[in-house]
Amino acid sequence: MENPVQVKTGSNLQEVLNQIIGAEKTSQLTKVLVVDQALSEESGDKVSRAVIAQALNMLLFADLIERVPAAKQYVDHCLAHNRTVMHDHGAVRTIALEGMGSLPAGETAITRVLQPLGYALKGLYPLERLKMTGRSYAQVEYPETIAQFFISELHPEKFSAEFQHALEHVVSTSNDPLTQDAKALLNELESSQSLSMDQAVELLPVLVSCFGRQHGDITLADYTVLLNESAEAAWISTEGNVFNHVTDRVEDVDALSEEQKALGQPMKATVEKSQTGRVRQTAFHAAQVTRSFTAEDGSSVEKQVPGSFLEFITRLPLPEEVEGKKVLDLGFDSSNAQAIFKMTANTNS
Repeated sequence: MENPVQVKTGSNLQEVLNQIIGAEKTSQLTKVLVVDQALSEESGDKVSRAVIAQALNMLLFADLIERVPAAKQYVDHCLAHNRTVMHDHGAVRTIALEGMGSLPAGETAITRVLQPLGYALKGLYPLERLKMTGRSYAQVEYPETIAQFFISELHPEKFSAEFQHALEHVVSTSNDPLTQDAKALLNELESSQSLSMDQAVELLPVLVSCFGRQHGDITLADYTVLLNESAEAAWISTEGNVFNHVTDRVEDVDALSEEQKALGQPMKATVEKSQTGRVRQTAFHAAQVTRSFTAEDGSSVEKQVPGSFLEFITRLPLPEEVEGKKVLDLGFDSSNAQAIFKMTANTNS
């Protein structure tokens, strides 16, 4: 969609990624992902919170691409045809429940990481059909060019007592991946808005680990109870807080959808349109992944379940200008979101 910006050799962004994932993977990421020019050129002794936020999004994008074959095929296609990906947002699912081991309840497990990176609440989206609430967070300095986060919380109290018991059983073993050293670095980042290169390299892998599954083994019985009432809760039980999806912001999502269908990709049948008409979304169906469950007799049982997926979005500008210039509609739509959530419905249960 965007004209690619070459990440400057020796820039802070390149250096921090090189040290974490190596030069080869960094080169591939910076070729396919659009990076704001200011972020691609930043250098010096201090790494800004914006560059750390950009690096985190790139690492999480790379993680999803490795987990989702259709997404990897799409990115490889882009690289082969000199096309880029404008990462619009990543989505995370959480549970608004106290007593999840040492893990904070709900979206706090994620927002405590985002706030020091310069993220602020952008929008609130009731997802009533799913008994969830969604919230979007944008990076305040680069709201259009650093990916947003769409964080949803599931509300267990809206489900049956049997469901709540099964969910508590699943998540009560959760561990907090955020170490004391990482918390100290986040506090410093929040106060100074930058870190040294060594500190940024130390912090980022811990931040990435916050986007994972934090609880232990799952029984097949608990999973079945959750799945009977909420495909989203069942998904969280196997996948945790990993990126549910990443999103490519494209010029024409309808044309992109037809192109990808023609290429045999597992594309959603329809494109969702927001009430304003300014936001249009579609997606690949979720990858199927194999997860282990504990059976009633204590044995281990493997089962195919939905994993993550790649989404596509087209955003038009807001009708009114902001400070004399057009800005994109960075909002979401509750109806769109609930339709996209169906990409992870379990079709193999």
